[in-house]
Amino acid sequence: MKSIAVIGGGITGATTAYALAKRGYKVALIEKHRYSAMETSFANGGQLSASNAEVWNHWSTILKGMKWMLKSDAPLLVNPKPSWHKVSWFAEFIGNLPNYRKHTIETTQLAIAARDHLFAWAQNENIDFDLKKLGILHIYRDKKGFEHAGKVSTLLAAGGLERRAVSPDEMRAIEPTLAGNYYGGYFTESDCTGDIHKFTVGIAAAAERLGVNMLFGQDVTRVQSNGTQATVTLQQEQNLQDIKFDSVVVCAGVASRNLASQLGDRVNVYPVKGYSITVNLLDAQSQACAPQVSLLDDETKLVTSRLGLERFRVAGTAEFNGYNKDIRADRIRPLINWVEQCFPGVNTRQVVPWAGLRPMMPNMMPRVGRGRHANVFYNTGHGHLGWTLSAVTAEMVSGVIDAANQSVTSITPAGSPTPAVA
Repeated sequence: MKSIAVIGGGITGATTAYALAKRGYKVALIEKHRYSAMETSFANGGQLSASNAEVWNHWSTILKGMKWMLKSDAPLLVNPKPSWHKVSWFAEFIGNLPNYRKHTIETTQLAIAARDHLFAWAQNENIDFDLKKLGILHIYRDKKGFEHAGKVSTLLAAGGLERRAVSPDEMRAIEPTLAGNYYGGYFTESDCTGDIHKFTVGIAAAAERLGVNMLFGQDVTRVQSNGTQATVTLQQEQNLQDIKFDSVVVCAGVASRNLASQLGDRVNVYPVKGYSITVNLLDAQSQACAPQVSLLDDETKLVTSRLGLERFRVAGTAEFNGYNKDIRADRIRPLINWVEQCFPGVNTRQVVPWAGLRPMMPNMMPRVGRGRHANVFYNTGHGHLGWTLSAVTAEMVSGVIDAANQSVTSITPAGSPTPAVA
């Protein structure tokens, strides 16, 4: 039985460990925290959103970033202080502008394929994660935004996703609690929401029941490979330990870049900070006035999800500021203001703020597949769609590992774009 180390206990690591365990591998899941899902998989926007598959490699993104650079509460904020990492990432980002259409279609296909796996796993393992299959409503305040959404819809349709334009009256019928004036919207009935933290904890527990060795509270300080054996150095408090495996899968989020460099690979993940607030709905009026249908406000780059009866999650924004995880009041306040404007009946007296670092590749596609060494694999760099894509990329990398162990040569070579899944 082949032994495999999966580095990272977030959504991609937990789903990868589960998928590999179901295939019969001897898996160890290594996570530096005491529990799974304690970083970027802790409190994201909650959307399982194929309708948000549009990649960011578009001139409009660059223009908005330049326009908002000195505005502290901007939806997209870039710290102008240069670093080689940031400069190289943006250079590759610009280089991928010609791939905007192709990658948007491929991401849509991946997101649709991911649903079947995730729903089946949740049902088979009896995981309760506040799933709501009520669709996602994209809202637009002006004609320009609405017309751009129409162009995006043609790309989503090419990827197999159905979504329809809706009038302001139809928007109010879909989500009666939404206040304000809107030009129009787009509604995707097949999209849904859920609590990423609950699901990740549940799938990690299911993986453990399948025999996965959970190595929590152990930080990976070094990883090496000679092509046939991988050595992972773990630190627990002051103690160092070397453990050998047949293979290693890097699912370490924003830490993947450093680990990849130790293995001789270049995985140019950049940490893009996002913020969220969880509004505790502690009274009957707030519960009635908070939306049930998930929303995406394209102008403010905010998304919402209703998590059970008593929680309302609002998340979004993108901040290019290195590995800084500080929760800034001037970035949280716009999220609270948005709730008060769009849902005035919701009491915002008790709000829990959070910030996490999205691991984002410059081409906006996850890195899934082999590394330079034959026994090194990656499942990382999912950006703002880690929750949405996690189940399918876990299946994909597990399939690549199966193929490698069967000496099949017709697999994705290192560095190739992630293949679309029909």
